[in-house]
Amino acid sequence: MVDDKVEPSIATDSGGGGPKPLLRPRREPFEHGLLPIPKLILSDGTLTLGPLADKLLRRSVPSPHRVDAPALAEALQISLEHAGLAFDTLASVLHSDPAPDGTADVLDLVLFLYIQSYKRLVPRPHKDSAAVADVWPSTSAFDGYLSALSPLQLVRSNSRRFPSQADEEAHQLSYIQKHMGNILALLAETVEGDGDESLVLTMERFEHLGFLLHFSEGISLTQGAPFFANSDPDMPAVPVPAAQVHEWVVQNIIASLDHNAEKVVTKENGMQNPADVDVYMTDACASHSKTQSSGSPSGVAVPANSAYSINVTFVEGISKASVVKQPCDMKGNSIKVLNCHDSVIYILAPLRLATVYGCSDATILLGAVGKSVKVEHCERVQIIAAAKRMCIANCRECVFYLGVNQQPLLVGDNHKLQVGPFNTYYSQLEQHLAQAGIDSSVNKWDQPLVLGMVDPHDPLSHPAGVSDIQAESATCIDPDQFTNFLIPNWFGAESPECTKYNPFPLPETYRTSQKKKHKNLLDVQQAIRDAPVDETRKRELASALHAHFKDWLYASGNIRQLYCLQAE
Repeated sequence: MVDDKVEPSIATDSGGGGPKPLLRPRREPFEHGLLPIPKLILSDGTLTLGPLADKLLRRSVPSPHRVDAPALAEALQISLEHAGLAFDTLASVLHSDPAPDGTADVLDLVLFLYIQSYKRLVPRPHKDSAAVADVWPSTSAFDGYLSALSPLQLVRSNSRRFPSQADEEAHQLSYIQKHMGNILALLAETVEGDGDESLVLTMERFEHLGFLLHFSEGISLTQGAPFFANSDPDMPAVPVPAAQVHEWVVQNIIASLDHNAEKVVTKENGMQNPADVDVYMTDACASHSKTQSSGSPSGVAVPANSAYSINVTFVEGISKASVVKQPCDMKGNSIKVLNCHDSVIYILAPLRLATVYGCSDATILLGAVGKSVKVEHCERVQIIAAAKRMCIANCRECVFYLGVNQQPLLVGDNHKLQVGPFNTYYSQLEQHLAQAGIDSSVNKWDQPLVLGMVDPHDPLSHPAGVSDIQAESATCIDPDQFTNFLIPNWFGAESPECTKYNPFPLPETYRTSQKKKHKNLLDVQQAIRDAPVDETRKRELASALHAHFKDWLYASGNIRQLYCLQAE
């Protein structure tokens, strides 16, 4: 089910001029662009970032207004590894295509560093504290306060609930509003003049605000801003005082916040306009979007009238069900899988971003994610993902089968995680990998990078001294325990170009183990065929094998998947 997804994109113009586009935050930097590296978190506003920006802008290497990772490492006195990680993260959340040479625009980098001071929204008190009881065992094999709580219990402590999408967007807008003066000071150029008139923004520098903000309905910032909207493309636009830009941005943010608040109040009072009701995704491609559930209503929804939700598909609240999403089922290029339990979720589509949050006892397959995947506060979840990069935060007893081009990041309090090479394929996988820009010849699944026990962007409090505890890394799956994951063919007839094998090469030890298992299977099958028994005994043996297999299906819960697939 979907809770509190009030995400408006347009406001009604009381003057009769039609809908007025609203200014919205770009959620990608706040959701996928934060790194728990202390030297990147500069909480003194422009005191450090101002001189840093000036220093980097004066550099002529590798090109004007662009900078590389070694330059950042030198400027902030951080390791080249952490500087490279910052550049990779920035590239995954940019509002434009990143440069192929690995450099970044100085102003984009400065804005990226500025928002490292952002803290996520504190969960709200839950309406029904009794409804958030968790099934995690009361005793724990782990020591310490944090380890005594499961990731879901930690989030739900103090009877709080996960922030809604509308709450998070309002929190991000409020952060931008509060810091807009500093942000514009970093982007502005100094000219002759007194006071506020000495800082101006050219149209080129103004466009860098697109890293943090955008208008609904696909309108760019320069199109929506009155001082640049009608600029002649053949003539340089006249620079605008930073104070004028500041006033205009803040007015638009306030209008968006007010409009969002009105929608929330209207929804909570049960007086929604029919045009604003959440629309369930059952009409987009009914023959492909499959949801079979015994414990919950359909959990796949996209809020109506929302520029953000147009670009995001939600799979939320699925329990004891199987869900299949193919390209024709996707609304945009991002997905969020939230609060799903004891289920199997197939996302067989090329995407830019993916978030998995608050799930337990589930298997989640992400076909091809070209920018970033974040898995947070999950327990006993199996994630199978082909992606450019992967971030894992505050998870327990989860298994990750990965095809990733960059090192997996481990953030926060993770316990008993296992990683293994990518272990599946479906007929359109290689096509989706190409569309997402993922190189299947590069797989860094076994090189996890641990970034610390406590995430400074997390609003949840942690006991003193926790940051000094050595964070736990992930272990590699034993090759003898490694298995392939089989996906039914939902794409219809196969073509000559379809994927027939796992495109990510297996390491030698895993490939050898697979061959050994296959040989053992063939040997058992041959032994049964050659057994010196009559046909009656062979039928009894086959019946016994089928009975044991059926018992395993029920005991493991996999029988439900068969029922779901049969219904499709």
